[in-house]
Amino acid sequence: MYRIGIVFLLVLTMLPVHLQAQAIVGTGKAAHDTIVSKQDQLPEVTVTENRHRKTQKSITPQFVLERGDLLRMGAVDMADALHRLPGITLRDYGGAGGMKTVSVRGFGAKHTGVSYDGVVLGDCQTGEIDLARYTLDNLAALQLSIGDNDHLFVTARQASTPALLTIDTSTPPLSTDDDSQKTNLTAQVRVGSFGYVSPMFRFEQRLSPNLVLWAAGEYVYADNDYPFRLRNITVVTTERRTNSRMNQGHCELNMRWNIDGQSSLNGKLYYYDNDRQLPGIVHYYTSVCYETLRDRNAFGQMFYQRRWQNGLSMKVTAKVNWAASFYDEGPIASLIQDANYWQREYYVSAAGFYTPDEHWAFNYSADYTYNNLNSTLTTDTRPLRHGFLQTAAARYQNHRLTLTARLLYSVYANDEKRLQNELIEAGAKNENRLSPSLGLSYELMRGLRIRASFKDIFRVPTFNESYYFHYGNRVLNPEKTMQMNLGMTYTRGLNTDYSSGYSFSFDGYYNKVKDMIVAVPHNMFVWHCINVGKVRALGLDVTARWQQPVAKGQLLAATVNYSMQHVQNRTNPESPYYNNQIAYMPVSSGGMSVCWENPWANISIHGEGVSSRWTNNEHLDGTRIAGYWEMGATAWRTFHFGKNTAHGKHHNELTLRFDLKNILDKQYEIVGAYPMPGRSWQLSLTYQL
Repeated sequence: MYRIGIVFLLVLTMLPVHLQAQAIVGTGKAAHDTIVSKQDQLPEVTVTENRHRKTQKSITPQFVLERGDLLRMGAVDMADALHRLPGITLRDYGGAGGMKTVSVRGFGAKHTGVSYDGVVLGDCQTGEIDLARYTLDNLAALQLSIGDNDHLFVTARQASTPALLTIDTSTPPLSTDDDSQKTNLTAQVRVGSFGYVSPMFRFEQRLSPNLVLWAAGEYVYADNDYPFRLRNITVVTTERRTNSRMNQGHCELNMRWNIDGQSSLNGKLYYYDNDRQLPGIVHYYTSVCYETLRDRNAFGQMFYQRRWQNGLSMKVTAKVNWAASFYDEGPIASLIQDANYWQREYYVSAAGFYTPDEHWAFNYSADYTYNNLNSTLTTDTRPLRHGFLQTAAARYQNHRLTLTARLLYSVYANDEKRLQNELIEAGAKNENRLSPSLGLSYELMRGLRIRASFKDIFRVPTFNESYYFHYGNRVLNPEKTMQMNLGMTYTRGLNTDYSSGYSFSFDGYYNKVKDMIVAVPHNMFVWHCINVGKVRALGLDVTARWQQPVAKGQLLAATVNYSMQHVQNRTNPESPYYNNQIAYMPVSSGGMSVCWENPWANISIHGEGVSSRWTNNEHLDGTRIAGYWEMGATAWRTFHFGKNTAHGKHHNELTLRFDLKNILDKQYEIVGAYPMPGRSWQLSLTYQL
């Protein structure tokens, strides 16, 4: 089935279709969904070019999915959405509550930055962001940027990773009309297989034409007791996932204030709580597991922007973040200890942006971050880190050519406090490094552009890698990465959400990681992190999109993405494992969708899959995970009630949506011994007032 899916995918690749999404423009509901990136918001700026066309012109690969595109592609949750982006390798431990992390183009998940409404998320303990905690119900756009793009007005932290996944939530527009609707309410309930239920709300209150407040929140509960087939040579049994229940919720309060026409202030208060059971690996004769984990996270963030008439702009960003995790092993004793962890982060950034004329632009940004961590372990080590990042960038562009250059200077100062006889020990190694990047984009002919880019960057060890009991190493060097990209894009049409047109992108890349941090065993119970790993990645990403109105109120649209990546172990030429594909990295992966929008019931057919993978770098017998191809379908319709407003929008809307996932009931795994759900469904009802 996987091979059939890949053949179908490659055939679609030959068609003029494209994955990347465009901004929705026009009147009615389309106008309501028009999206401007949090990074691009400045007073008195009118966006005249949709996001899709902008990403096609970027000097580096950018792929954006907006709310309407996620609906057309049948994305139900964050994992579905990530499968629609090229170059991404997803680790999914199964079910609604399973942890989900992403790596991009062979770089590990610790190298992928995640930005939430313009501010980068951080986890100083593990370095990985669990994307399962973010739902699509409040999402406006999801964008993947690989390398440095030509948008210079960013913080230094946003420029400090090989790839950045940007999550933008819906932001209500400001209004100059005092008679415009001041209150908006959205309520949704979603139910599905395996005990899944998720209510969501969103409330918007416009206090003045220049000030709007909005609150949003959702709760997700699921038993996750889905059936799966367990094969033991010739014996096949049907089992059910155990110890997989989850309770997850989040709420946030936001503010947007256009102060004086030249400056704006945005703020957010956020709280997240997840109390879940942790399903263990599947064994042949038992899957008993009693582990539980509770994650809590609260933060407040704000950013202030001001623009002057002389082409100078300024942005100040600040954030305070607190996170805690409480791990309980359960009644069965083992070598793993129950432990609670608390981490704190204080972050501030200032950025200046200067455009002396229509061709030149300059940026300087400076960031400071303070992190610390403590736990209930008897070997409690309390590490702390000061991070200083500075970046300077320049851009030249005319109607055909765009050139950018950036230099990032990073300084990390580490320390450690160990509360044992009141001794204070030395922390991990301090680090500093200069990291350059270059990029260009050139239009060969109307709609056809080529692009090339280079970026050198590094990753400092996480607190776990430096300090964790019987695992950490205080003298680790940072992982150094180098990435190069050469590609082309072509776009024709696609000027509005319902116009005809097509586009595609093709990017080849070469990536390299030096001083990779790997854990090696001293004995069965003691492992140690060392710098021995080297990885080389060669690959290509292909995306395509096509859409065509076929009758009044009807539209056909198709998208496709395909990635091929050879991510190989290059550590020791004498090793029998030299040139082996890195664990969990598929050689081929991709997805597709076909959508028919009409006045009766919109329908989307979609699929995604990956080739076989290995669970370890040695490719030992029995550690190969088979490839898979999964198909799904979505149907939805929106009903309008009440009189039209002065802007042509109905007062009330009711949307009914039904999703059928894994139609063929395919049994597969993404992480070894963690089976994924088979056929399942979800039904959602959304009311907008």
